[in-house]
Amino acid sequence: MSVKKEPSGRRSVQVEVEVPGTPEQVWQAIATGPGISSWFMPCQVDGRVGGSIACDFGSGMVSGAKITVWEPPHRLVAEDSTWLQGGPPVATEWIVEARGGGKCVVRVVHSLYASTDQWDDQIESTETGWPSFFHVLRYYLQHHAGERSATAHAVAFTTGTPEEAWNRLAGALGLADARAGQRLRVQPPGTAALAGSIEQLERSPQGVGLRAWLAEPAPGAALIGAYNCMGMLMVSLQLYYYGERAEAAARDQARWQEWLGATFPAPQPA
Repeated sequence: MSVKKEPSGRRSVQVEVEVPGTPEQVWQAIATGPGISSWFMPCQVDGRVGGSIACDFGSGMVSGAKITVWEPPHRLVAEDSTWLQGGPPVATEWIVEARGGGKCVVRVVHSLYASTDQWDDQIESTETGWPSFFHVLRYYLQHHAGERSATAHAVAFTTGTPEEAWNRLAGALGLADARAGQRLRVQPPGTAALAGSIEQLERSPQGVGLRAWLAEPAPGAALIGAYNCMGMLMVSLQLYYYGERAEAAARDQARWQEWLGATFPAPQPA
């Protein structure tokens, strides 16, 4: 789907996913700090008009959006003036619609106003960015809704292409021949082993990513990949843990970050 362009200058991109749960259950997952943190990024939400949504993407990258519409459990809009460096504010609208069979559709619309297509690529990239996280959202709501959760995120930046970065990352983790359906077991030095099953290995215009469901060190999900992100090449491991063992499993975050930083040393200025 391309960017929708309107005569008013509004440009928008829409992504949606069907998930299990009531509107109230889904709202808790997409509009509260603990809920968003359980499937996306560590996040804090001040849920009210005039409040804010702040998500921590690691390496000092924290987004900040002001809530302009707050209509639980069906709709919120937040405007971020920092997303596009030197660009217009981006409004993000979240809509929850009830469907039959105990399911809901979650729809996300990113929009901005501009007279040129200068920013189209950046908002259009959300079409390939959201689906991986939406798989985790669906998994969380299906199997772990309401449970305690904790996350471990590690991020590094490198040079080259996403495919080159993925090959390096996969080789270091013993995932060079990874494919859907395989058992997963990886254990960098100093970390607890990740064990589970590989759900998908996917290539997109933005990069390469692997999604797995975890059994150890706690039930959960893993997103591992290399992507072009806002003009940078980012390598990331995003581990989501649920249940009684979640907090203990997430204590490895610093070790994962140390390992990833050693595997991908920061590029040196020319």
